[in-house]
Amino acid sequence: MKSFPNKLLDGYREFMDGRFKDERQNIRDLAANGQNPTTMIIACCDSRAAPEMIFSAHPGELFVVRNVANLVPEYAPDGRHHSTSAAIEFAVKGLGVSNIVVMGHGRCGGITAALAGGEGKLDDGDFIGKWMSQLGPVAEQVAAAGIMTESERQIALERVGVRQSIKNLASFPYIGELMEAEKIDLHGAWFDISTAELWIMDSETGDFARPESD
Repeated sequence: MKSFPNKLLDGYREFMDGRFKDERQNIRDLAANGQNPTTMIIACCDSRAAPEMIFSAHPGELFVVRNVANLVPEYAPDGRHHSTSAAIEFAVKGLGVSNIVVMGHGRCGGITAALAGGEGKLDDGDFIGKWMSQLGPVAEQVAAAGIMTESERQIALERVGVRQSIKNLASFPYIGELMEAEKIDLHGAWFDISTAELWIMDSETGDFARPESD
């Protein structure tokens, strides 16, 4: 049996000697009293785009769910296993979050696979092709846009995916009710992993823009 990765053990020791010491009381309070985050972030599982790092979050501040290409499926209570939908339900009904952020990112491998369609090397797997098919006709339309370069198509679908996930979030009945009551807000964002630029989606137009500097 192979030993546990030394890189992880070294990181744990660094955590104990550094951040845990600095936030010991906060972590103990969270353990004793439970979590109470106000924001849920639905992000990609890409190792280069960790929300806690991007937003400099402390323990207990963000409720994060990560999946391939940060997709939110449509509301479908069909008795099957729905990991992302279960996390959304827990965040909204159990924790009472008042903000949900869907955050896409540049150079997303899942989006690359969706653009490749049947030619994608991941499509013959058991799950990834089916998961990315949620983007369906939209991915085909973007892929067929000959006037756009490959990188432009990539960014376009990454952002369209965020907009579609926001739309799907609103299809959850209890989220729709909370939106009507102005008790929850849905947000879109896109993070460029090469420049660390954060782009925010306008909730009315769907356009993405850099936030204004203070």
